[in-house]
Amino acid sequence: MTLWRVLALIGLLAGLVRPSLAQEALSAADRGAIRQTIEAQVDAFRRDDGDAAFDYASPAIQAMFGTSATFIAMVRQGYQPVYRPRSFDFREIVTLNGAPTQKVDVIGPDGRAVTAFYPMMRLPDGRWRIDGCYLRAPDDPQA
Repeated sequence: MTLWRVLALIGLLAGLVRPSLAQEALSAADRGAIRQTIEAQVDAFRRDDGDAAFDYASPAIQAMFGTSATFIAMVRQGYQPVYRPRSFDFREIVTLNGAPTQKVDVIGPDGRAVTAFYPMMRLPDGRWRIDGCYLRAPDDPQA
């Protein structure tokens, strides 16, 4: 289990997911920009455009993986549901460990459903970037 998944599970178990705070704190423009950022990254995955997908990752994620090639290889191997989704259905934005986090119901290429949690980070210039992705099975009581 990756460090990001462990941290997400800890946050979820501790009850740090609060839908109302995230919804109230974000403008409609912010919610739209968050959705557009995630959609653009998934579109880049579908095109196998690692450079474009990597550009939508936060500076911390970029530093962790170093190159777009390393990043896209990790996504191909460990995140098939978001790399090649059959369906992608946006839900509410919640607060996870203090960060606005977009919930997305995903059907992966194998037909299995997961919920993807996308913590987001706003850059100083106002753009939104993806600061991780945590996958949870809908029937997983731990997350």
